Amino acid sequence: MKILKDHGDTVGILAVWILLVLLFGVLSDHFLSANTLTTLAGRIPALTVIAAGMTLVLIVGGIDLSVGSVLGLSSAVLGLLMVDWKVPLVISAPIAIVVGMLAGTVNGLFTVGLRIPSFLVTLGMLEICRGAAYLVTRSQTKYIGASVEPLASMLPGTTFPISFFLSVGVVVGLQVLLEKTILGRHIVAIGTNEHAVRLAGIDPRPAKILVFLVCGTCAGVGSLFHCARLGSADPNAGSGMELAAIAAVVIGGTSLLGGRGSVIKTFIGVLIVATLEAGLAQIGASEPLKRVVTGAVIIAAVSVDVFRRRCIGENV
Repeated sequence: MKILKDHGDTVGILAVWILLVLLFGVLSDHFLSANTLTTLAGRIPALTVIAAGMTLVLIVGGIDLSVGSVLGLSSAVLGLLMVDWKVPLVISAPIAIVVGMLAGTVNGLFTVGLRIPSFLVTLGMLEICRGAAYLVTRSQTKYIGASVEPLASMLPGTTFPISFFLSVGVVVGLQVLLEKTILGRHIVAIGTNEHAVRLAGIDPRPAKILVFLVCGTCAGVGSLFHCARLGSADPNAGSGMELAAIAAVVIGGTSLLGGRGSVIKTFIGVLIVATLEAGLAQIGASEPLKRVVTGAVIIAAVSVDVFRRRCIGENV
């Protein structure tokens, strides 16, 4: 009973995921299998780290629409370095991550420094990074091959790829930052009432810039996982991933108004999105139907959140 009281939201979201798994297990003879579980674990690392970074941005009251394109640009840079310039992974990977970090920093500086809505800034960055990805690769896929695949190889003794465990590590790390550090408390406070934070003598600007930097860095890390899974760098990589990330974060209960969220619950949201995609594919649903169902789930999640907040007297 104490667990339900202290972690009721988390248990509820986890229960939704379990029900989805059981539902598709009934609808498909092959869904409840080790192969499906391994496939899911291999597909979600990139989305997991991007959604984790997006959670911080939403908690602070912003949004980042550029993460998919930032992933695409970081992937393109990785492909250029490893395929065209023969730079080894140990050097190329940090550079790809830095590309994401720089994009996130620019988002933060323009959003905070010039007080431009993050929606507009990151929408512009979306176009810049996607165009840059095409320029870097000359609109061609870079086939990296086995040199990048170790990240997607199975951890010894398990059926899960190394990238899965690394992405879970990112989730745990950012959750600890939110719950156990002064910076995390500042992030939540800024999203709850930025004016009150200023009155308390705290400058919110560094924390707000930092969350965008972290989000961009997560997109850079996600590019490594994406390239490792496919063995190539595609300039179209990450297209639409910003929407999937926002969906996972919202399904995980993070408020679009800021001030409340959990990276752990976002991870469960990622599992729900990935399970929906895999389950609908196994039962033969068309791509348009998949999008309709996913959109309906997002609306339902937001509606439940608004209803819950009204019941406990929060402003919406």
